[in-house]
Amino acid sequence: MNVRKKSPSPVAGYEGRGSWERVFSRPLIPFLLLVAITLVVYWPARLNGFLGYDDPGYYSENAHVLGGFTRDNVIWALTTGEEANWHPLTWWSLMLDAEIFGNQPAGPHLVNLLWHAVNSGLLFLVLFRLTSARWRSAVVALVFAVHPLHVESVAWIAERKDLLCAFFMLLAILCYGRYGGLPEANKEGRKTFYRLTLACFVFSLLSKPMAVTLPFLLLLLDWWPLGRWPAFTGWRQAWSGLKPLLLEKVPFLILSVAASVVTFVVQKHGAAVETMAALSLPARVDNAFVSYARYLGKIFWPATLANPYPHPDRWPGVAVAAAVLLFVLLSVAAVWRARKWPFLFTGWFWFVGMLVPVIGLVQVGQQAMADRYAYLPMAGVLVAVVWGVSGFIPRARWSAIGVLALTLALLTAGAVKTRMQLSYWRDDGALFGHALAATRDNFVAHVNYGVWLSKHGQTKEALAQYSMALQLNPKDSQALYNLGNTLSRLGRPDEAVADYRQALLITPDKPEILNNLGLALAAQKLIPEAITNYEAALRLKPEYPDAHNNLGNAYFKQGRFRDAAEQYYAALKLTPDNPILYANLGDTMVRSGRRDTAAECYKQALQLDPGNQKTTAKLDALRATPAP
Repeated sequence: MNVRKKSPSPVAGYEGRGSWERVFSRPLIPFLLLVAITLVVYWPARLNGFLGYDDPGYYSENAHVLGGFTRDNVIWALTTGEEANWHPLTWWSLMLDAEIFGNQPAGPHLVNLLWHAVNSGLLFLVLFRLTSARWRSAVVALVFAVHPLHVESVAWIAERKDLLCAFFMLLAILCYGRYGGLPEANKEGRKTFYRLTLACFVFSLLSKPMAVTLPFLLLLLDWWPLGRWPAFTGWRQAWSGLKPLLLEKVPFLILSVAASVVTFVVQKHGAAVETMAALSLPARVDNAFVSYARYLGKIFWPATLANPYPHPDRWPGVAVAAAVLLFVLLSVAAVWRARKWPFLFTGWFWFVGMLVPVIGLVQVGQQAMADRYAYLPMAGVLVAVVWGVSGFIPRARWSAIGVLALTLALLTAGAVKTRMQLSYWRDDGALFGHALAATRDNFVAHVNYGVWLSKHGQTKEALAQYSMALQLNPKDSQALYNLGNTLSRLGRPDEAVADYRQALLITPDKPEILNNLGLALAAQKLIPEAITNYEAALRLKPEYPDAHNNLGNAYFKQGRFRDAAEQYYAALKLTPDNPILYANLGDTMVRSGRRDTAAECYKQALQLDPGNQKTTAKLDALRATPAP
């Protein structure tokens, strides 16, 4: 077929000279340099703690993850829709962290940092192998490595899925570039790299379903830099030349459709997908266009980054019109100049296409947008800009030096901003306090900041945050739930019960609300009602150690010691390193007359919590009391 030739570089041949050219012609050296630079910039991330925002569900309180690689846990990862996602490879990655580092945040943070460093180096390899443009590829990868927009994906343990998905997508592109570059006669070689591309695509989907856009991205790469699209000599000839490129994407497309269906079902079941009534289609379309403009703005000027970004009911008409105009102008320019500047066409639609699953047309969660969604889409914009700017740089030596100085200055500024942004991710107080300072009407940030204040004894301030959240969204069950938690800590169970019940009217299938309602009822000595709620929580979430423990405590108060022991054993199976459970089980064994077992339980509790005076006193009293 008549295939369009690879478009020449805008400044072909201007990629460096002399010894530096010889050094950087070896891809491994810039790859290692990129990894090293990324590690240096992001190194403080390893000191951050767990966040209360998704980290408990993904790691610090997930019994399956903390249990490591057991047969049951591996199968669970394949079958669960927990956290409203199906991504078994992400779960397995976190299980490996737990096997190595235990339930400490430093290890998973370090692994996230390593993944981002490798991704930055891999992006350079991908672009260099596809374009042979070493300096432009290096600049794109450097900006990608240190850009503060990536802090959310790196500093948040729960976003391991972003990093894994990007890694396997980049590997798939690398393999596809090799496949597309081999001559038709080399059938075995092409078949091998095609299969490797498909395998990497599967791994990316198992990490995060955002990879569903890869078939579209591969088709863009066929245009540039692979130059596999047919030269236009007529519609019939163009279709006959384009048809094989489309057919080879069919297996990828089938996998994308299957992954999209599974993801929608899982997120719908997990109540992550907002209903049509909650957010109208025109509002979602408006937000999509505004979000494209906002992502571009944060790529070029990342001054106010936050998590989360609140979703307004409707954007002002002027903002929507400006965003639509910008989107249309850039899209028209990319198509109009597609032959002369093919990198603009590929780069712009790389950015646009990869964001489609998360741009909000199907609203998942309550945020208007999220920094993490731009992790790999940003690379498309960087490619378009760096390749475009390089076309206007004169070949004079002084111009190259000036551009290099400006590039280093921008990279340094980006690295400084990234360091600053990392500090906001050290804990929930810093993260949501910054979000409230950087955004307006952010009820999710109010709720989560209130939780952090409550945990740190600042109950009045926490109540104020919940009050502001409920003014913005009176039907937010999470705010009502956390308000109930704070009132319980203040010893006001009657008010807490009312808030829990109101939260359950909004979201009746939340085991955490049922469990804490049970605790508030138990504080009122309404033990049978408390038991009913604990049991309801366990029907929804059988592997819920707190609910098992609380149910055991309720049975204990009723004198049902055998039933209590069963609940403590069930909780210990899920969290075997919990000293409170061993102490509670010891109390039950004492009441059951099993003194030897009780003594062993207390000893185990003291091994896990040495110096606990209460447990020590119980063990001493048991030893001092003669057996009947």
